[in-house]
Amino acid sequence: MTSLSEYFHTDWAAMTTSDWIGTILTVVTFVAMVVAYFQVFRPKNKEKLEANRFILFEEDNKESGEKNGGT
Repeated sequence: MTSLSEYFHTDWAAMTTSDWIGTILTVVTFVAMVVAYFQVFRPKNKEKLEANRFILFEEDNKESGEKNGGT
């Protein structure tokens, strides 16, 4: 059995442009998700997020001409 470092070894010089683009997009997406989760689950931001809880439904009601409280 090979060692763990040999198993995860990457030949950086052999990576193509597509490999680099995929790697960079993966890392950027991971960082963006960590930031988003940190902001969403932070107790200090709860009131701000709860104030906008039904914002999508309110916009739908305005477009269809319904009053507040409609389905």
